[in-house]
Amino acid sequence: MVIRILLAWLLTAGAALAQGDTRLMILHDHGNPVVSEMVELTIRGEYDLTVSREKMEFPNSPDYDWIQTARDDWHKERVQGRLLQIFERKIALFPRRDGPVTVGPISHNLTYVTADGGRAETTVTSAPVTLSVKPFPADAPPLSARQLTVKDELSAEPGRLKKDEILTRRVTVEALGTLAHQLPPRPDLSEPWLILFSQPEIRETVLTEAGPVARVVWEWQLRPRTGEPAILHAEAFSWFDTDNRHVEVAPMKPIPFGFAGFGSNFGASDQVAWRNWPLALSALGGGMAAALGLMLRGRGLLPWAAMAARLRRLLPGPHRRAMRRAAERGDLAALRAAAAAHLHWRRQPAPPILADLDRQLYAAAPPPGFDARRWLAAFQRTLRQA
Repeated sequence: MVIRILLAWLLTAGAALAQGDTRLMILHDHGNPVVSEMVELTIRGEYDLTVSREKMEFPNSPDYDWIQTARDDWHKERVQGRLLQIFERKIALFPRRDGPVTVGPISHNLTYVTADGGRAETTVTSAPVTLSVKPFPADAPPLSARQLTVKDELSAEPGRLKKDEILTRRVTVEALGTLAHQLPPRPDLSEPWLILFSQPEIRETVLTEAGPVARVVWEWQLRPRTGEPAILHAEAFSWFDTDNRHVEVAPMKPIPFGFAGFGSNFGASDQVAWRNWPLALSALGGGMAAALGLMLRGRGLLPWAAMAARLRRLLPGPHRRAMRRAAERGDLAALRAAAAAHLHWRRQPAPPILADLDRQLYAAAPPPGFDARRWLAAFQRTLRQA
């Protein structure tokens, strides 16, 4: 559980406000964010004044994105026995890079009522705060969220399409605690055997009581060129689960295409017959690949990509030395990067044991007694058993 950190409050809480004094603070609730993770800020002003007008601009920076998540809140509150005018503004901030990221100082321009009923102006300035941002824990575009869902809808059963029937595919990605532009770009579904029309994507950020919700909707109209069965490849993207503090993979399922009662090539009427000779060669090559798959697997058909991945997993890989050196140095960030590169090279999903390393890197209170070399041995053993 994230320990609430109120740095500005700790610096100023001991000093009581004198008559007519003002105080502005930047409060935040996160001490261990990664790149793109939402950090909730509260800009809090405590004013022993009667404020009639105010103006504040949150500073832009190339180091972060931000969005105001609620209306400004003005209310009376008793602080250290005195009734003060309180100002609060809620900001969600998303670091764009790792390392120290500074927010502020922030200035609040106030117009207040004087003792004789007139008007006067003052500017209250907060001290800056600095966030220690860690690198995004995956070799992928940074995307962090509290919760992420992928909804994949099809207008018909793709395995039983009728002649000239068009399949509509609609994919909706929603993520709580991020911004719309941080969601992944539209995947490329192009295939030589497929006629594809892409509708304009819908991308938006909606403010809710739970926080900002980012949404993107992709829609395609799909129609195979021929009647032969085929499979539209799967897609996936990585994201960092900020509640559980580890990387997840959001999949888009593969789609097997087929036709009800197909017996002839749907495109044969508008193609010259001699152009069908590549199909025969493909069938011959497919038969050879199937035979090799049977020899390697001993049961069923193994696709060529799966055979290549299985053969690659028998090799030690080019990242073994980098993982060993990082473990010996106790450099957990380098070990995490090398392990991710090794999994990508093996074309293998992340095993559950990777979450143990993520907790050491990104948890607010990492479990004690972690041994990097022992973890690496268990990680490699898990891959061999897979």
